[in-house]
Amino acid sequence: MRCNCLDIAAPLLVVLLLSACVAQEAGERREEHQAIRDFIALRSLEEVDEIRSAHGDDWTNIDFRFIGYSARRGKYLVEFDRRCYELSDNSRIEVDKRWEPNVIHARFETLRGCRIKAIYKLSEAEALELENLGPLPGR
Repeated sequence: MRCNCLDIAAPLLVVLLLSACVAQEAGERREEHQAIRDFIALRSLEEVDEIRSAHGDDWTNIDFRFIGYSARRGKYLVEFDRRCYELSDNSRIEVDKRWEPNVIHARFETLRGCRIKAIYKLSEAEALELENLGPLPGR
């Protein structure tokens, strides 16, 4: 029985093309957040474990993985452990389940099903600079 080269090459070519597409998509996702990650590293932002929250808190959408959070006692950058499309409608956000009243904990709590990976404390100047980074890919 002879083996036709196309019988072997065609499936191999399909696998190679699919893996190239997946790698390109993963690279684009990393690039989306690189400007914010650079900002965190450059400014040496302090990571905090929690935010004291109140009824009048506000937030701004930065991209699908980060939001700016304005609390009565300061401004914060909140990072999620995945892309959080659930926050794209810009309505009021509430913590899904709280361990204690008026506190949002990193690594334990979720906003609309999106787990909070990290919280960074921002000064007023850093919050303004973050808002003025310009349109980010994926925004």
